[in-house]
Amino acid sequence: MRAMLLVSGLLTLSGCASLASLADFAGFMPRPDPNQAWVDLTAEDDSSLHAIQVDDRDWADKRYFQVQPGSHELTVRYKFAVQPTNIGPQAEPLWRDCQLNVKYKDFAAGQRYQLEAGTLGLQPWAKLYDAQGFVVSKGRPAGCQRA
Repeated sequence: MRAMLLVSGLLTLSGCASLASLADFAGFMPRPDPNQAWVDLTAEDDSSLHAIQVDDRDWADKRYFQVQPGSHELTVRYKFAVQPTNIGPQAEPLWRDCQLNVKYKDFAAGQRYQLEAGTLGLQPWAKLYDAQGFVVSKGRPAGCQRA
């Protein structure tokens, strides 16, 4: 009987761990901590934007940032295609992989921010918006390479 209870408990824990992995895989976002600031990421179509670092420390989840109130530097990776019309008569787009840094000194607890990225030709850009839709910071490129 004890062995059966032990096996049953282990199977239950294993199932919970599998569900947690499945939740990460399925794209479920964690619930924001009201004592921190939350930063959502948005990129133009056919591109990708990933969270990389906060204050030069690696960030574990590439889908968002969550930071303590105050000043922080966020580093993102932005991958995008440069269309042939912007680079010459070649037949295929040129893919670029860029990092951008966004500094903001007034992250507030419980607030949601939106970090958006896009391009002007070969040049990436990033803007950080507050909850009211105002631009509060702009990113600066930190290096690009062919993807």
